Amino acid sequence: MGKSVIKVENVGMQFNLSQEKVDNLKEYVIKMLKRELLFQEFWALKNISFEIEKGDRMGVLGLNGAGKSTLLKIISGVMKPTEGNLEIKGKLVPLLELGAGFDSNYTGRENIYLNGAILGYTKEFLDEKYDEIVEFAEIRDFMDVPIKNFSSGMRARLGFAIATVVEPEILVLDEVLSVGDAKFRQKSEARIMELFDEGITVLFVSHSIEQVKRLCNKAIWLEKGKIVMQGDAEEVCNKYAES
Repeated sequence: MGKSVIKVENVGMQFNLSQEKVDNLKEYVIKMLKRELLFQEFWALKNISFEIEKGDRMGVLGLNGAGKSTLLKIISGVMKPTEGNLEIKGKLVPLLELGAGFDSNYTGRENIYLNGAILGYTKEFLDEKYDEIVEFAEIRDFMDVPIKNFSSGMRARLGFAIATVVEPEILVLDEVLSVGDAKFRQKSEARIMELFDEGITVLFVSHSIEQVKRLCNKAIWLEKGKIVMQGDAEEVCNKYAES
C-alpha cells in the first residue's frame, strides 16, 4: 500500500451530439461540406481526479448515464480523454464487454486464441492454459461450434475464463460479475476473490451497493459525469443509498 498505480487528473470526456437526423452518408457529407451539421456539446465526464494505490479495490457507483463505463474505457485505453492526464503503472487487464473481441464465424476454440491474442497472450501460453479456460467456462462440448451459435451466457463465460486466466497487476471490471446464471456468478466472484487475495489492484463498476461494500475498500460516486463523493467504500455506499 502507499504506491499509486492509477492517477487520474482533471479528466474530461466530451461528445458531440447531432441535433438533427441524417439518414444516409451522402446527406451527411453534403451537410458537412456546407457546414450545416449542428452539434450539441455533451460532457460525459468533467474534472475527474483520484488516485488508486497498489492493492486498493475501488468501486464506482452511479445511475445509468453517470459516466461510469466511460471512465473505465478511458482508464483501459479504449478512449482518449478530451482533457486531463492519466497515469497507469502496471499490467492492466480490462473486463468491460465480455466476448467483445470474438469473431462470430470462428469456433469457440479459434476464439480462445483470437481473444487471447487481443489481450496479449502468446500461443504457447494459450496452449498451456486451454484446458483450464474450457473447464472454467463449462462449454467443452461446444468448442468446435461457431460462436454465432452460442448463447449470450456461453459467450460471457468464455470471455471471462479467457480474461482471468492470468493474474494482472490491475483489473478493470464493468458489471462482469452479473453475467450468466446464479451458479456461474458465484464461480466468477470466487475467481475474482482469488485474484484479490493475490493483492491485485481493482477498479470495479457495479449497480449493486452490497457488492461494492463486500468487495471494495474504497469507492467513488459519480453523478452526471462529476464526482459527488469518494473515500471509504462503506461511507460512500451509505451516502449513495440515502440519495
